[in-house]
Amino acid sequence: MVDPLTPVLTKRWTEPRSWTIETYERTGGYTALPKALKAHPDQLIQQCKDSGLRGRGGAGFPTGMKWGFIPQGDGKPHYLVINADEGEPGTCKDIPTMMADPHSLIEGVIITSYAIRANFAAIYVRGEVLHCIRRLNAAVREAYAKGYLGKDILGSGFDLDVVVHAGAGAYICGEETALLDSLEGRRGQPRLKPPFPATSGLYASPTVVNNVETIASVPFIVNGGADWFRAMGRDRSPGPKIYSLSGHVTSPGQYEAPMGTTLRQLLDMAGGMKDGIPLKFWTPGGSSTPLFTAEHLDVPLDFEGAAEAGSMLGTTAIQIFNETVSVPWAVMKWTEFYKHESCGKCTPCREGTYWLVQILQRMVAGNGTASDIDTLLDVCDNILGRSFCALGDGAVSPITSGIKYFKDEFLALCHENSSKIGASTVLAGANA
Repeated sequence: MVDPLTPVLTKRWTEPRSWTIETYERTGGYTALPKALKAHPDQLIQQCKDSGLRGRGGAGFPTGMKWGFIPQGDGKPHYLVINADEGEPGTCKDIPTMMADPHSLIEGVIITSYAIRANFAAIYVRGEVLHCIRRLNAAVREAYAKGYLGKDILGSGFDLDVVVHAGAGAYICGEETALLDSLEGRRGQPRLKPPFPATSGLYASPTVVNNVETIASVPFIVNGGADWFRAMGRDRSPGPKIYSLSGHVTSPGQYEAPMGTTLRQLLDMAGGMKDGIPLKFWTPGGSSTPLFTAEHLDVPLDFEGAAEAGSMLGTTAIQIFNETVSVPWAVMKWTEFYKHESCGKCTPCREGTYWLVQILQRMVAGNGTASDIDTLLDVCDNILGRSFCALGDGAVSPITSGIKYFKDEFLALCHENSSKIGASTVLAGANA
């Protein structure tokens, strides 16, 4: 394993004017592109497979395999769509990447488009981050001016146009098919699968949808090789990763480390817990992933490690909470978010998140009943695996895991209410 402090994806972030094409080229940028254009597209797909690169957007699907699903010789246009919506609470790695080093994404887009035989690519960015959209558009213009985009790129005969598209700030558009509907000008709602985007995506044509961090990794793989990439991280989850640390930590921010790094190691990098107050609970991959506790400090934060411990790696949005935070309160706030962001297309998610919020708000207000915990779990069971997309599954994760590890806190809310009811009954009997 390489030194966890050796930067790969973030190596340009501290360079003066790191976002310009001059800085990018001076620090080795656009050197992978000529190599890629001299290779056969299938060779690039195989190299990506050999590297073991897995999607950094949450699901961890093998990237090379996803590229290989695109049918060839089908007579249809092929498209590449970059999911830069980044709406998961706690996730803040892609926007800094696009702000500090947009050309690493653009070079990755060109190489990926060449590999899947796409002549059009769209970068779908969350609409609220106007500064990021402006910077991306400026970088795209620079790439066109240098001949890295447009017609006959570097004399290879390969043509590619790239568009930066601003979304309207809907969490559901982080789901790839809802993103595609939004990109086509429709209301962002998940599509029924199959058919999958690989055969029927943007404009009903073969489409690859990848995360920003995934595609920004591609130029490094082309330059360094599959074996170099595999030398970092763990066997089934290789490569470098950007971990987002927020909450009660001394120095919150983005920390690049090999896949499989533990929270204990990341906390060391970030200066430990803020004010020395002990860790109580944390999310390994954003609020839609089951909670971890202080007992999970040494869980390897890769796809297998997180899953084996009972959660998910997700987007590595590590939200850290100390002992001053009420678990039911935190769970309530997350559930309010998911209820608000539910697109309403399917009944389990639309109705389920509504009732979960009602129950949690009543409990946190001190009006819980003894049956509320069972009701919460029952509603969660009727959402999990029954929703149209993963939003429903993500909404129940903090609730079920919160009750699993901190049931006493939920029970305390019920006991307080039961005591009030009991006292009122005794008083009423005495007055009678």
